[in-house]
Parts: sequence; C-alpha cells; structure tokens
Amino acid sequence: MYWKTNFSFLFILISFVSVFFEANAQIKITGIVTDSLTGEVLPFISIQLKGSVIGTMTDNSGKFSLNVPVNVRQLSVSSIGYKGKIIPVRNINRSYLKIQLATESYTMSEVVVKPQKRKYTKKGNAAVDFVIKVIQSKERFDPYNKEYYSYQHDEQINIAINNFRKEKNVNLLKKYKFLTNYVDTSRLSGKPILPVLSKEKVEDYYYQKSPFLEKRVIRTKSYSDIIEMLPEDGVNQVLGETFKDVDIYKNNITLFLRPFVSPLSVGAPDFYKFYLNDTLIIAGDRCLDLAFVPITSQSPGFTGHLYITLDSTYFVKKVKLNFPRDINLNYIQDMSIEQEFKRAPDGTRLLMVDDMEVELSVFSNVEGFYARRSNRYSGHSFDNPAGKAEFNDKTPTFMANIEPVRPDSNWAKSTSDTIPAKVKSVGAMVRQLRKDPLYYYSEKILTILATGYVETSTVNNKITYGPFFSTLSTNSEEGVRPRIGGLTTANLNNQWFGNGYLAYGTLDKKVKYYAELDYSFDKKYKQANEFPIHSLQLSAGYEINWLGQGYSTTPDNVLLSLKRQSDSKMTYQRNFGIRYKKEYLSQFSYDLNVKYRTEYATQFLQFVDNGTGNNLSSFSLGEAELNLRYAPGEKIYQTPLKRYSITRTTPVFTLSHTQAFRNVLGSTYNYSHTEMGFQKKFWFSEFGNLNVMLRAGKVWSKNPFPLLIIPNANLSYTIQFESYATMNATEFINDQYLSWDLKYNLNGFLMNRIPLIQYLKLREIISFRGLYGSLSDRNDPTLSKGLFAFPAGSYRMGKEPYMEAGVGFQNIFKILSIDYVWRMTYLNHPNIDKRGFRVSLDFAF
Repeated sequence: MYWKTNFSFLFILISFVSVFFEANAQIKITGIVTDSLTGEVLPFISIQLKGSVIGTMTDNSGKFSLNVPVNVRQLSVSSIGYKGKIIPVRNINRSYLKIQLATESYTMSEVVVKPQKRKYTKKGNAAVDFVIKVIQSKERFDPYNKEYYSYQHDEQINIAINNFRKEKNVNLLKKYKFLTNYVDTSRLSGKPILPVLSKEKVEDYYYQKSPFLEKRVIRTKSYSDIIEMLPEDGVNQVLGETFKDVDIYKNNITLFLRPFVSPLSVGAPDFYKFYLNDTLIIAGDRCLDLAFVPITSQSPGFTGHLYITLDSTYFVKKVKLNFPRDINLNYIQDMSIEQEFKRAPDGTRLLMVDDMEVELSVFSNVEGFYARRSNRYSGHSFDNPAGKAEFNDKTPTFMANIEPVRPDSNWAKSTSDTIPAKVKSVGAMVRQLRKDPLYYYSEKILTILATGYVETSTVNNKITYGPFFSTLSTNSEEGVRPRIGGLTTANLNNQWFGNGYLAYGTLDKKVKYYAELDYSFDKKYKQANEFPIHSLQLSAGYEINWLGQGYSTTPDNVLLSLKRQSDSKMTYQRNFGIRYKKEYLSQFSYDLNVKYRTEYATQFLQFVDNGTGNNLSSFSLGEAELNLRYAPGEKIYQTPLKRYSITRTTPVFTLSHTQAFRNVLGSTYNYSHTEMGFQKKFWFSEFGNLNVMLRAGKVWSKNPFPLLIIPNANLSYTIQFESYATMNATEFINDQYLSWDLKYNLNGFLMNRIPLIQYLKLREIISFRGLYGSLSDRNDPTLSKGLFAFPAGSYRMGKEPYMEAGVGFQNIFKILSIDYVWRMTYLNHPNIDKRGFRVSLDFAF
C-alpha cells in the first residue's frame, strides 16, 4: 500500500486541525423550484445568496441544496423566461423551500425565448449557436499572440479552519483564549475563519513569443503555516499545482491535480448544456449572461456563468465557475472561481482578477477548511523588455532583492476580504498552540503518519529519525527485522549531510547497515535533496538483495510484510561508492557513480559454476555508471529522503549505462548494461487518463544471472508500480527486453452514468502490462560455460511476451483502490498465481 503524495498530505494534516477545533456546521437550505402554472419542476434555475457570488443551480429534478451563513436572509432565484424572485428566509429553522416561478417571454437579438418544456436540445438552440461564436472568436484577442507580453502578478493563498464559530467552541476558547485574537471573517462568504496557512508572492512575468521564453522575477514573498515539518518548497509546489492558474480559453482547466472541461473548449457544446439568461451592464458594456451545466452532473466540468459582450467581438468580461453538486470529486464541499477581464486599446483581453474559494473536508461531519487563492494582475505591457537586466538572466524563475511584505500592498487596496494582519500572524498562533501537550503530540502523530519521519528536537532539529514504517518488519528469511535509522538536517550543517540505518534479522542473525556522507556544493535550507542537487556523495552498505523485487516503496516497509508467497531468491550485497550528481533548473540531471560491490551467495541462492560444478561464495564488480534524466516542466514534492512527481503529465526520459572491466577495480567480470525509459500521463478530458511507462534494456556482455535483467515481481498483495502482480521472483531471466505498463483511469466515465451506482463515485481502472524479453546463447548456462546455473523455477522466455491485465476501481470509500489481475501467458509454469486481487491506499481528489 502506498500514499499518493499530492495535496492530500497537506490536506489531511490541516483537516486534523479542523477536527481538533470541532468547527460548527453551516445552515443547510434545501428546496425545489417549479412552474407556477404547470407545476413542472424546473432544472438549472440559478439560486444565489443576495449580495454575494455564492450560489448553486437546481438539478434535473428541480431540487437544490445550499450551505449558507446564518446571517443570510434572502435568496435570489432567476432564469431565462421566468420572472426573477427574491425569497426571504424569515425563519432560519425552516430550511426546505418550495419556490414557484411565473413565466414571461421577451425578445433578444431577434430570438424569442419562451420556456414551455425544458427538454434540452442542441439543434436550433440560440445559446449553443452563441457559445460556438464565442469559441470561434477566442483566438482573436489572445495576448500571447503578441511578440512580447509582461505584467505584475500578486498572488495570495490563505487556508483557514472553516466556519470557526465562537459560540460553538466555548470550551475550546476557554482553554485557548488567545485564539480569539486570530479569528476573522471572510467578507466574501460571511463565515468566521481561523487561518492556518498564508502564502503571498509578488512577481514580474515576462513572455517572448519567438524564440519562446517565459520568465518570472519574484519581488516579494512570505510564508507561514501550521504544519511544522512540511517543507516550504514542497508545500509551495503542491499549492501551485493544486490551485493552478485558470485559463478558460484552454480546452481543459487543471485544478486539484486533474483536468476539467472548460466551458469554452472546442468540445463544450457536446459536454455542456447552455442557457441564455438576462442581459446586464458590466464595466460599461452590455453583456449577456450565458449559463452552463454539464450534461452529466458527475462529469469533470463546471456550472456557472459567462458574461459576454453583445457586440461582434464576443468578449468575455466576467466568469463565474462552480463545481456541480454531484461531481465525482473527493473532499470538495464547494468551490467558486471568479475572473474579470478588460480590453486593451487594441482589443486584446487582459486578465485583471482571478479569485478562487474552496471549502474542503476529509470527514463529512466536520466543516474542514476554507482555502482562498487571490490573483491580481497589473502593469500589462506589450513592449520589448530586453533592456531589463532580469529579462536577460538565464534563470527562468529567480529571486530579485526580496522585500518584506508591504503593509500597503495591492491586497489592501484591491480585495474586499483581505485579512493581512491576522493571516500573517499564523506563526505566532501556532507557537502558542504547541505549548499545549494535547495539541503538540496530536500534531506530531499526524505528521509522522503523513511523512514517515520523526524530528528529534522541537527547536532547530538537527537529526530526523526514519523512515518510521521501516522500524519493524518481517520476511521469511530474516524473520523479525528491527531497524533504526535517520538523517541530519541543515541545522547541523547546511552543506555536509549524513544518512544511514542499522538493521538486524532474528533468523539470519546478520547486521545490515547503510551509511552515506553527502557534501552539497550549494547551501541547503533544510535537507540534502532539495532541488536542485549539486553534490558529491560517499556511501557504504551491507544489505539483502532480493533479486527481481524492486519495489517503489522501501522494501522493508511493514506494509509489504504480508506476501502471497514466500521467497528465498536472495543474496547479500556489500557496496562502497562515490557519486557526483548535478541537477539543472531545466529539469535535466546527470549523475556519475563509481562503486565497488560484492555479491555473496546464500544457502537459498547458490552460485554454482556450470563448468566445474563448484560453489562460489561470491563475486565482485568495480563499475562506473552514468545516469541521465530529463523531465521538462516537472514539479516535485520531496520528503527527507524521497521525491514524488506532482505533475505526472510531464514526460520523463531516462538513459543509463553501466560499465565494468575484468580485473579493473577488483572486477571478476566484464560488464556492460544499458537502460532507457519513458513515462507520461495522457489526459483525454472527460474520458480519463492513460499512464504510459515504457522501458528497454540490454546487457551487452557475458555474465552470470545476478548481473542479467530480472523483471520485478510483486509478491505482495498491494498495488506496486513497475512490477508484475502474478509473476514469480526470478521466473524470467533475460539479457535484453522491452516492457510496457499501461494504466487507463476512466475517472468514473462509465459509473457516472449508471443510476444509483453513480452516487458511489467509483472510478474505473483498466491495466495492461507486459514484457518481451530474450536471452542470448552466450548468457544461457545450458549452452555456454563459465556461468552460474539458473535457480530452480527460472526460465528463458520464448517468442511470446509475458502479459497480464487488470480491471478495478479507485475511490472506494474515497481511500481504497482494488484491482483484479490475471495472467495471460506462460500459464503452464508451475507454482504460479494466475489471478488475484491487489489493493492500495489511494488518497486523491
């Protein structure tokens, strides 16, 4: 089982705080809207809180549900062809409303609109014809058609405990009286909030069309949060990808690490239902209110409004986006996006305001937290910025002379719900909270569960213990395996870092160890693997080598202890190495390793010379290895020892070569091995995504089987990447191969359309992986002397590839994935699993 490393880490930890504070639920108003004459239910009617942008639409059955602050007393109900209505909510306890609307007809642009029957059709629909014209015009005023484009961008992200009502937290506030100093009110939603994270950035953006160039110069930034151990850079990366900038003119809008169909995509008329509403004046221009909802409410799209000028330019002045109530999306209780545009003198559209509000909760009975991202854009220019020194700097994003956050910044001038003083005091509030033992230890436990590491000091931590989940594990050969390990931080030294562990097997009675000393040429802020790495590393280790079992998680993780079959295909390996690694801002990296390793035979896996019949106790290899990696546009989240890619849509290219020469650096053999790989996730809008992994490799030399290519067999009951779920360890031994791993996630495309089943919000998974490999005669111990006899149960592959397939579901209870896998070839091999279930913990939006 594994934790998907994305925004869920931050999300779950902050949600713990909301559970701790027991935030009060909002008042929920539900109701139904009908035609006053016919009694027919009215779908897609706009319901809004008067005087705010918060609202919803009725569903196909005319029903609606809306969470409102207690101070709301009026609802505005409107739709094209019906007389608008203001509904007073006199008695707040009376939460079910029956609303009747009277019809009216009127003429607009020579199209008479009469709402008789609400059956939707595209043919002859004035709203569809109108939006097609908008889509066809969207390239005309694109600022990125200019040769140069620049602007100033002010961004602020605030995360807060949602609806933190003082009267519902009397006991809590008795204990933590100081919290009242930090509680504030969002003027946009009217809810009391308790801030837990604040991030602000002011930057200059530069764009050049040809040759293509994008550059960001950060002028001002600030950051504070309630989760002490999470790295600032990692959180910034996750927040940046989760609350990504919204461009409605693209076909897909990426939010929460997944794409949603834009209402202005080329396929929007087939995905959305469009409705013509009233006209209104926005910033001096007469605009049409174009409402839209997905045809299938569970699909990855939006409900909302486009306010479009009625002249020939079809200029979008304002945008409001919400998620449908029934969308197949986890943890999101409510979401609102609002954008405003203005025209440049030549008609080019300029984005001025981009605001996003989200209410999220892990637990259905807890309010969770409130997140707001505010973007302000100013100083738009199409002039050549070549005269500016920062534009000519080679770094795509760099820090200028950082200024402190300005008290008179644009936020105080341009936002109505800014909370600068209290949001920026998150750090002071957290320091007070951590003085309470209950809060302090609860936060520590949640942090350990999420990160897998334990800080050994509360102030200027110098040594971190972990990984925690490797402290105790079991396997058939070592028995119980206790392990203790850790690493140093930059608080001890910001250029020299240590990392290592000790482990012991109660059955084999051997001590295993790993020690690493890392020198960074650049000073680090917190840990050694902060991007970009430029380091020289010395390492030494003694450990079990499980042949053909390369797991994506730590091999002695306690979650891998339960296996579908025991395995004794193991050796012991001693390593000494030196590595130089260099990473570039372009996401290209290389590392050069020189290492000496000795492989020791065991009673379970012996090295029997097929020429003499003698048992060899060991062999050695002194090798040099070059690794190249290129992942353009990749964003990462990093833990103290590992990195996780957030942007899986970016391609990843890898190439490596290992070379050893007999009698050089103590090598027993000549050895030459090349590997290459490609990985990318392809999104198909509402039809889901396909994750593609391709690998190929070849051993060019004559070598015994431990040095050949042994595919990864997954012997656990968990889902593991880049491994085969029904293959046995060392079942196949090759010296060249081509492999593929295809995983298609339909994101509920089918399940969303099945009545009743659709409310489970299941997401379909189809997988197909395989391996085509071969073994040359020179490396076949039955045909060539001077090799080791293959272990029992190992085979030379035939002409057909090994293949297995799987089907399953993600999002079971929002946290589980279950796959049913079956083997398709080589079914005649003895002692194999032909089929079975695999499971994983899977936290994702």
